[in-house]
Amino acid sequence: MGGHASRMDDRRPARQPVVPRLTTGLSPGSKTGVHLVESARRPRQSRHGQIHRPKDDRDMSSSRVKRTVCAVAALTVSMAGGSTAYASEPPPRAAVRQALDDAVAAGNPGVIALVRQDRQRWQLAAGIARPQDHWRIYSNTKSFVSTVLLQLVAERRLSLDDSVEKWLPGMVRGNGNNGRLITVRQLLNNTSGIYDPEIGTDRGGETPQEVIAAAMAHPPVFPPGQGWDYSNTNYLLAGMIIERVTHHRADQEIRRRIIEPLGLTETSFPLDDPTLPRPFLRGYDLSYRDVTEFNPSGEWTAGAMVSTVADLARFDTALFGGRLLPPAQQRELLTTAPGKNYALGVQQVTVPCDTGDVQVWETDGGGPGYNSLSMTSTDTSHQLVLVADVFDLEISEKHDPAHPAIPDARPAFYSAVTAVFCP
Repeated sequence: MGGHASRMDDRRPARQPVVPRLTTGLSPGSKTGVHLVESARRPRQSRHGQIHRPKDDRDMSSSRVKRTVCAVAALTVSMAGGSTAYASEPPPRAAVRQALDDAVAAGNPGVIALVRQDRQRWQLAAGIARPQDHWRIYSNTKSFVSTVLLQLVAERRLSLDDSVEKWLPGMVRGNGNNGRLITVRQLLNNTSGIYDPEIGTDRGGETPQEVIAAAMAHPPVFPPGQGWDYSNTNYLLAGMIIERVTHHRADQEIRRRIIEPLGLTETSFPLDDPTLPRPFLRGYDLSYRDVTEFNPSGEWTAGAMVSTVADLARFDTALFGGRLLPPAQQRELLTTAPGKNYALGVQQVTVPCDTGDVQVWETDGGGPGYNSLSMTSTDTSHQLVLVADVFDLEISEKHDPAHPAIPDARPAFYSAVTAVFCP
């Protein structure tokens, strides 16, 4: 998610990056990482394909969602052994479909997946979701932003080693913050040390300037380049640098350079529109209150974009396949921060398989109502995009390991990941 949530005490522990193995837990409230696989919450119930979606995308009340989830759970339990239910399908597809059913049973009213294995490609949905639904991709937006900045580097319009002060004079200043000491690269790989404030609500509406001002009210988490901490403020500043370099709005540059050339017709970058294009997946908090409508103005280049699983998969195939950047900038994209697995808006994750570990590239996003990840093998032959429709911002803000912000569907999503990427 981009830079929101209520302001936390200055003494809170710095959020740590995900240990890049899917068997490892994730600190709740972290705004990066494989949330779907590594977070925990009490189990609930539901099942694929049997919920009658309303004829339009009108709100489903909290009580109605709960009744629907419980009713569909009975259908799940009555299925003959789970794995036999899809015996006629290819094993990977059957495994992912079963995983989606299990994820709905764990408490997500709707779940969507896109799977690609070489030339085989499937889009699946469970619960109230439809494969073509739109949803908020939140921090998956960051890889679009880093791509545009790297394209500008290739055009020699700026350098990753330029200081933030060069492009945004006076913007990063006060309380020990010094834009002269922070580079563009450090913004993109989260080694700037800039504090990540939490100042919003699950209705959104703050501005990037307010988020940055709140960040400057705090001292740095560490001196630039001497640590790692996930900060959405970094990517708000990166968006402003795009605008200073190009003299165009950042969303327009993303559309011109990425969305239109790749034919991502279902992808958009809303500035302050709280609605989603139809059809869309409704998003909920853990009480099943509908939080679909959300003003993304404060998310901006940290997490405002909207897409579908098909469009996000197409973008990631092009990105990790080297189609959007020259070789030198592609190497920069995939160069991780010292001692970490986070590169420039993307991260490397290890999938443990019986035959040995498999490395994949991953982006993810979590914010009010939606939690997602997109994983692509290093040779781009295999791909998995997953989205679930529960994320509780208020719970996330508490940074309490005992109470994560999403339902616990770890076994389900873990089985989906290994089915796709393990030989």
